[in-house]
Amino acid sequence: MTNISNEKTAIIRTERGLTLAGTRITIYDIMDYVTAQYPPKFIRGLFDLTEEQINAALAYIEANRADV
Repeated sequence: MTNISNEKTAIIRTERGLTLAGTRITIYDIMDYVTAQYPPKFIRGLFDLTEEQINAALAYIEANRADV
């Protein structure tokens, strides 16, 4: 596994793809809802994420939008 972020909550590369550390939720799962313009609070509740996890995912998506 490769650590993408050195934050407490990180995005890691697994066999499933880019995943929130400690979960089975991929960036692509979250990206579908971001693309559909769901609010971050809704996405956070839907996946039962912490504030740090949703912020890490959204920051990664924004910083790497062309790649994801």
